[in-house]
Amino acid sequence: MDKLQQNEHNVVAMSDYHPETGYAAIAQVEAYWEAVRGMRLLPKRADIDPRGIEHALENAFILERIAPGMARLRIAGSHLSDLMGMEVRGMPLTSMFTPAARASVSDLLEVVFQTPAIATLRLSSPAAAGRPALEGRLILLPLKSDLGDVSRVLGCFVAQGDVGLAPRRFDLVSKQVMHIASGLPSVPAPAEPPHPKLPSLPPENRHVSGGMAEDPSEYAAKLEKRRPPYLRLIKSDD
Repeated sequence: MDKLQQNEHNVVAMSDYHPETGYAAIAQVEAYWEAVRGMRLLPKRADIDPRGIEHALENAFILERIAPGMARLRIAGSHLSDLMGMEVRGMPLTSMFTPAARASVSDLLEVVFQTPAIATLRLSSPAAAGRPALEGRLILLPLKSDLGDVSRVLGCFVAQGDVGLAPRRFDLVSKQVMHIASGLPSVPAPAEPPHPKLPSLPPENRHVSGGMAEDPSEYAAKLEKRRPPYLRLIKSDD
């Protein structure tokens, strides 16, 4: 996986994950992404070091968002090229799917970028002449670019079975989407204290004709000036 920055502090040992049978590469990539992310909302593209996922490099890839619902493969492992029977770098991710599945995958890509969210896909490629049936898993993990926008994805694609004749394209069997939260609880804005009800003017301040001796807007303004400023609560952890 070329052109990934070699940052010593981003080499994380992945020894505690429990992969689904046959999909250890996906588990390793996801665990690495979580470790590099730490307490941040998302890791940056520059944080990704290939040595942290060295046992999953042939299945790993980096996507770049180039338009709504469209992302191209900037870097891709050999497994993806084997499935397509050609070099896949520069190709849109949707090219690895059947025409019937491409719209759903495009919509899912926008959810990953815009929410942001993690998406896990279960895939299948039906049997045909020279093409045994395949099952697959794909995970999409959003990344921030150097500019701070969410326009990159670290992904992993694993297909189980004999590839047979390439290219192999996949149908979307099911998907799981998990929205990413920062882990920090949202702080609601403090509620403003209710405004006191303006008292009615005493009878002696009314004209005999029934009109008010003082304009109501001027009277309200005077009351407002006499109110004490709102108190602001300062929370202390002591």
